[in-house]
Amino acid sequence: MKNFISSIKDIWKIEELRNKILLTLGLMVVYRFGAHVTLPGIDATQLSGIQSKVGGGGLLGVLNMFTGGAFARVSIMALGIMPYISASIVVQLMGIAIPYLQKLRNEGESGNKKITQITRWLTIVILIFQAPTFIYSLPSLGVPESAYLLGHGPKFWFSSILLLTTGTVFAMWLGERITEKGIGNGISLLITIGIIARLPMAIVQEVASKLKSGNGGLMMILIEIILWFVVIMAAIYLVTAVRKIAVKYARRTVIGNIGDLGGARDYIPLKLNSAGVMPIIFAQALMFVPAMLRTSQNEALASFGSKFTDMFSWQYNLLFGLLIIIFGFFYTAITINTNKMADDLKRSGGFIPGVKPGTETAEYLDRILSRITLPGSIFLVLLAILPAFIVKLGVQPSWAMFYGGTSLIILVGVAIDTIQQIQAYLLNSHYDSLMKTGKKRTSIS
Repeated sequence: MKNFISSIKDIWKIEELRNKILLTLGLMVVYRFGAHVTLPGIDATQLSGIQSKVGGGGLLGVLNMFTGGAFARVSIMALGIMPYISASIVVQLMGIAIPYLQKLRNEGESGNKKITQITRWLTIVILIFQAPTFIYSLPSLGVPESAYLLGHGPKFWFSSILLLTTGTVFAMWLGERITEKGIGNGISLLITIGIIARLPMAIVQEVASKLKSGNGGLMMILIEIILWFVVIMAAIYLVTAVRKIAVKYARRTVIGNIGDLGGARDYIPLKLNSAGVMPIIFAQALMFVPAMLRTSQNEALASFGSKFTDMFSWQYNLLFGLLIIIFGFFYTAITINTNKMADDLKRSGGFIPGVKPGTETAEYLDRILSRITLPGSIFLVLLAILPAFIVKLGVQPSWAMFYGGTSLIILVGVAIDTIQQIQAYLLNSHYDSLMKTGKKRTSIS
């Protein structure tokens, strides 16, 4: 506890870091405020129907969780940041087949800026379809006719679509500002703050349910909390686990006629889960596609799609797990360039013992990365589908979603990433202060 307080004091002393954290918190507060602003023309007091539907779990519950409850409030932020994530998936998938996008990816910072701009425009294209679909589906989601204060004429449709589109674009802008000027990944933090907003209510509902049922309610709550901490520790292990590849840096010192070949030993840390939380975010975004078949006029397709509306069904979790593994390999492949790692290692005079520098080193790193990505992805899948087993033990669905699943993994992953950025900033600031206060030697003539 003493070290924690000391760290807080160190953070507060550094003005630039303090301003970054305050800016991040301020922008997240703005995002949460927008999530509570209901669309004009909708009576916020008559939304109990949609709130009860999303509260029962399923994909609607996941979407409501990702938007921090904005979906159930029919807010201007009801679509949240999900259209932007969908656009990111499409752009990254197209990057495999389209040479222009591959060229942009290899251009460094300037290429990334162009890819970001393409993603923004694609987000707006997706919103042109998603916003009208959301407005059209409100009656089926439980919004009564009396909730439409001004009816649902052209004016209501135009203003609602415009506001929903603006809300997502604004959320996208907030996320980019956090990434650029604040601390952490802005998009992930916006998703995280939405998930955290649902956590207190989930705990209250679970406690109320256990106390009402009796039969050792307090003991069951204690067991659930202990199990929850065990799952959190497993998630932390998954995020932080690395495979260390031994590296040696050659050094030659010459004394007289004697050549001394020495070297400093180091290692390359390859993460067990190099893709972080992105595979589970991407997989969750695509899980809405088969569920849309439920509204098909074809009975076979409608029956097939209905099986994927329940996030606790075996069909849903099987497909969800397969998508996580696929995206785990895909995202690792596009974010970790083993050829560049091998070239950088060769230029710095480093080599892996027993492996030739250059192409063989790149192939060796790629082989090791492939071997550890599979068990890492499987471990991620086990945590992701754990809520489907927890709910069978009588745990409330809203609380079960925090036992592993999308919620907990994103929370742990984003928290560790943000803490590591703060620690790196503190270390860099400490190093800079040492350089500034270092005494200079003066020559005496």
